[in-house]
Amino acid sequence: MIISTTPTLEGKRITAYKGVVFGEVIAGVNFIKDFAAGLTNFFGGRSGSYENELIEARDSAISEMARRAAASGANAVVGVDVDYEVLGQTNNMLMVTASGTAVVVED
Repeated sequence: MIISTTPTLEGKRITAYKGVVFGEVIAGVNFIKDFAAGLTNFFGGRSGSYENELIEARDSAISEMARRAAASGANAVVGVDVDYEVLGQTNNMLMVTASGTAVVVED
């Protein structure tokens, strides 16, 4: 599966459009990560626990989008966009959405 943020793929011809596909992930952030991030915020530096959570959620959303594209018969997704949102009463949920256009390409 080729995944690209561009609307076309260099050297490939799009032969069919299968529609817009999405991958969504909602991940909870637990007390331990909140505590560690709070210490990082206080003392300065990067929050490795939050960064890892974000990377995992993004990768999962893109994988889910690719799976749905493959189920539609596509072999590529173009125009990919990834969005992030914080949810929940205490902002303790992270939502990552990946979207793009599922296409069939040939060399």
